[in-house]
Amino acid sequence: MMTRVASFKMAAFCCCFLALAACSKKNQPDLDAGLGGAGAGVSSATPGSKAQFATEIGDRVYFMNDQTSLTPEASDILTKQAQWLQQYQNVTIQVEGHADERGTREYNISLSARRATTVRGFLISQGVAGSRISSIAYGKERPVALCDAEQCWSQNRRAVTVITGGAN
Repeated sequence: MMTRVASFKMAAFCCCFLALAACSKKNQPDLDAGLGGAGAGVSSATPGSKAQFATEIGDRVYFMNDQTSLTPEASDILTKQAQWLQQYQNVTIQVEGHADERGTREYNISLSARRATTVRGFLISQGVAGSRISSIAYGKERPVALCDAEQCWSQNRRAVTVITGGAN
C-alpha cells in the first residue's frame, strides 16, 4: 500500500512539474516578433495591408473630453494615414466615431458623428478623395475599455479608421 501511495505522489509531482514547465516564459511565443515592436527593426506586415496600416501607421486617434478638435498627436497619425492612403489609391476606408459612456445616447451619437466628420475632413484636406471615405457614428455603443474612470473613458473617446476595401 505504501508503494502505491509513493507512486501516486511521484506521478502527481511529475504532472505538476510538467504543467509548470509548459507555462514557463521561455516556451511562450514572441508575440512582438515581426510586428515592429521595440528592437524589431523590420516589419513583416505586407505593404498595403490592413496589418501594416494598423501596426505601422496607426488606425485610431483619441479626443479630449467632450471635444471634436484634433490633438497634435492625432494630427500626426492622420497625416501618416493620408500619406499611406495616397500611396495605396485603391484602398477605401470607413471612419468610426466613438464616445465614452458619459452623457445621453443621443448626445454621444452626435458627438461621435462630429468626431468622425473631423477625421474625414482632415484626411480630405490632406488629399485623400472624399469618395474613398465613409463614416459612421457609434456613440458609446462600442467601448474598448469598461470601467467608471478616466483611464477607460479616454480610450473610448476615439475615431478608428477601418479599411473596407482594396488592401493587399
